[in-house]
Amino acid sequence: MTATRMFARVATISGVVALWLLAASFLWRTRVPANLDLPDLDPSRYFSAQQLERSLDFERFERIVWVLSILVGIGALVLLVRRAPKVAAEIGLGRIGTGIVLAMLTLTTLWFAALPFTIASSWWERRHGLARSSVGEWVLVPWVQLIGQVLFALIVVAVVLALAGRFPRRWWIPAAGAFTALALLFSFVLPYVETLGTHRLRKPELRAAVRTLEQREGVRGTPVLVDDVSHTTTQANAMSEGIGPSRRVFLWNTLLDGRFGVDEVRVVIGHELAHTARRHIWKGVAWFGIFALPIGFVIAEVTRRRGGLRDPALVPLAALASTVIGVFATPAENVISRRYEAEADWIALQSTHTPAAARRLFARFARTSLQQPNPPTWDYVMLETHPTIMQRIAMTKVWRARRR
Repeated sequence: MTATRMFARVATISGVVALWLLAASFLWRTRVPANLDLPDLDPSRYFSAQQLERSLDFERFERIVWVLSILVGIGALVLLVRRAPKVAAEIGLGRIGTGIVLAMLTLTTLWFAALPFTIASSWWERRHGLARSSVGEWVLVPWVQLIGQVLFALIVVAVVLALAGRFPRRWWIPAAGAFTALALLFSFVLPYVETLGTHRLRKPELRAAVRTLEQREGVRGTPVLVDDVSHTTTQANAMSEGIGPSRRVFLWNTLLDGRFGVDEVRVVIGHELAHTARRHIWKGVAWFGIFALPIGFVIAEVTRRRGGLRDPALVPLAALASTVIGVFATPAENVISRRYEAEADWIALQSTHTPAAARRLFARFARTSLQQPNPPTWDYVMLETHPTIMQRIAMTKVWRARRR
């Protein structure tokens, strides 16, 4: 390589890295004050010893199940990678057709590897009164999820193999753009599908609260819908989804079964509308896009050592690389998620002015979902997409102190 070409390559890489960091720094901004110093609160001041022990017992089992499921899944992929060349030769459906069949085989293998742990987790939730689904549903629901994953895999593998055939060394660049566009499309369409079977809020005081909060947060016209999940779970939750005209807030009807006060539900609504106001769905898609490039590059380099993804037999290897990368990328994803959740908490406090109700809400979440208020560090890093219960309670105290 000549000095000129080397300089051009270094300059190109430096420019891409600079643009990546610029985009990341823009997406990182939130309305949470930069000097917000949360106090380290003692969980025993807010929860009884029995409650803390029960949440520890529940989450300890869930953590073990999670770790084992990851290890077994990776082990299953390793075995499949070793057999893939022979299987691919026997399929003989052409490059893309063989790749699609191998992708379906890969997903099915992962599904069967995860099934015992899915059933164990469902049984554990039912034992602790958090789930109401039947034993049959423990198996049926994963089957439905598998169908959706297979359909998505058909698109992904077809796109990747087609691009790898056209751009053997640089397929990951257009693939990152294609998958980001696909994520954007799903983010737009999915809320319309999830609206089916939901209904509007029926309590006049909550409808009035929505109107007030929409005005304060600048998101007028955002539908707030109730999703009936009480036949499957006793846990309470809510979510903000959609972009542009598809944006809407979904409240689980378990939030409205009498266990949570009106002021507490108002905090939940304020939190979810804050996600919409701050365009967190848009930003999530943007984060997906800027992470898709380096992840695609690593997968391309891993498979290139065996000939590149032009060879459909390397689809399981690409899946293995993607799974391992996903495990290592999880801490970064969780940091971003927690930052946006903290911003939504802060904006909800600003719009509702009810820190006491927010504290009650977070404490009740811990009791009704058996969340450990202050989980171990490794759990916080690898599994927690929200600030801990104690961090959320601490934020209410800081917000109140700043208002005095």
